[in-house]
Amino acid sequence: MSHPHPELGPPPALPHGGLRIVALGGLGEIGRNMAVFEYDGRLLIVDCGVLFPEPDQPGVDLILPDFEYIRDRLDDVEAVVLTHAHEDHIGAVPYLLRERRDIPLIGSKLTLALIEAKLTEHRIQPTKREVIEGERHVFGPFDCEFLAVNHSIPDALAMAIRTPAGIVLHTGDFRMDQLPSDGRLTDLGGFARLGTEGVDLLMSDSTNAEVPGFVTSEREIAPVIDEVIRTSEQRVIVASFASHVHRIQQVMDAAARHGRKVALVGRSMVRNMGVARDLGYLKVPPELIVDSRDIEEWPPQDVVLVCTGSQGEPMAALSRMANRDHPIRIAEGDTVLLASSLVPGNETAVNKVINGLTRWGARVVHKGNAKVHVSGHAAAGELLYVLNLTRPSNFMPVHGEWRHLRAHAKLAALTGVPDDHIVIAEDGVVVDLIDGRAKIVGAVHAGYVYVDGSSVGEITDTSLKDRRILGDEGFISVVVVVDSSTGKLTAGPEIHARGSGIDPLQFDEFIPQIERALAEKAADGVVDMQEIRRVVRRTVGRWVSDTYRRRPMIIPVVLEV
Repeated sequence: MSHPHPELGPPPALPHGGLRIVALGGLGEIGRNMAVFEYDGRLLIVDCGVLFPEPDQPGVDLILPDFEYIRDRLDDVEAVVLTHAHEDHIGAVPYLLRERRDIPLIGSKLTLALIEAKLTEHRIQPTKREVIEGERHVFGPFDCEFLAVNHSIPDALAMAIRTPAGIVLHTGDFRMDQLPSDGRLTDLGGFARLGTEGVDLLMSDSTNAEVPGFVTSEREIAPVIDEVIRTSEQRVIVASFASHVHRIQQVMDAAARHGRKVALVGRSMVRNMGVARDLGYLKVPPELIVDSRDIEEWPPQDVVLVCTGSQGEPMAALSRMANRDHPIRIAEGDTVLLASSLVPGNETAVNKVINGLTRWGARVVHKGNAKVHVSGHAAAGELLYVLNLTRPSNFMPVHGEWRHLRAHAKLAALTGVPDDHIVIAEDGVVVDLIDGRAKIVGAVHAGYVYVDGSSVGEITDTSLKDRRILGDEGFISVVVVVDSSTGKLTAGPEIHARGSGIDPLQFDEFIPQIERALAEKAADGVVDMQEIRRVVRRTVGRWVSDTYRRRPMIIPVVLEV
């Protein structure tokens, strides 16, 4: 198997007739999906998503792909094809369009409607082109055929990219639910037809490559949701992804059957379900929806609330309810239904929310104690099925952490793909398809770009390290005044500490050590302010480490007179 090496250098120039693929996100992680295809000097981008921050990235709102690789070539971009409307595939589009606003967005009706609603908040009017399964469209040298795939959001698409270098089949996110709630099946016939034509490179969703068998049908969830709503004596609060139209439809159908009203809570939930309803993807019975602001007027047993926050996001509605920081107050006897799977890394945050809800008397129903969610991603049995249908000459697993990518690569090997035709890449690794072979030829920078409030890219890994230190250990600031000509101390030291857990009275005993250290440097003729700061930092750091076994951030402030 071809795999990345930490010492990969910059790639050579792309040979004539070759196709280059560079993933700027989505490999070795769940999220930030973005792949750049290059042929004959032109670029095609597939997806442009975000990654959500982990607890060791304090203050970060979103993580974007790094656009540096294409920043000087934005005029070469023919289009951005969006396979579906989940945030990990469309969330970074507004930030890309800030750099070139007229890049055409290609996608299905619902995908384009949801991204347009998002772009409205960014005051961007996109150039868009709607496509449907079964169609072929040409974007520069890229001849793209679109195929229906079943996923946890309607209107998802796979795509076959044809160039003179060969056919690449990109599945997007998919599963093979044979009884989907919307009746839209993954186009296995289309996959088989492409396999007969000859798939030179298969890029396939790896998220559930470690899960044996086939994913449970979405229809099996409906009876469980119905039972939860039927048996609950008070309010039912359902937390789901704001894009999971199928799941919200199941909740609304059950609520209508049992005479309950439904209120949508959260801006993204209201926005997305409004779009889905207007386009006919969400069927809402008459007079079912009520405004969440009027919810207190209804008896608790007649209400279902649908909100965001199934992943424990701090600012989402459910987390705020658990923390008593939301107008809707959790009460004894309420039932909370977490109708989604856990995104890896969110377990601690979700468990914290579950504990908070339980504290106020709610019954919490989740995937761990009831069948209230099925994955939107194909399990190993389905992935094998696709590999056998398409019989690719080369295989590249995408969309997954390292364990998922390697598990998927092993499945490909089992179906007969030669080991040296299986490419396991990571973000930034450059893969060229030339003369029917896919090979790693180099790497480009593909780091994280952090969004923090209104700033994009200004926060660095060093900044995050400082934030973690401040959060874990606090800080100590030391103010000294020195003579600029002699380096001698003329006032101070004055010490301030926050969050360090050190008794301020202890600093009085330590101040003479700082004075001695500075006096020694002055005697040596040191007048450089930077060196004096280093002396203060080292002296304080050594004392705190030896005395308290702690490593707070130390901020020396040296004033000259």
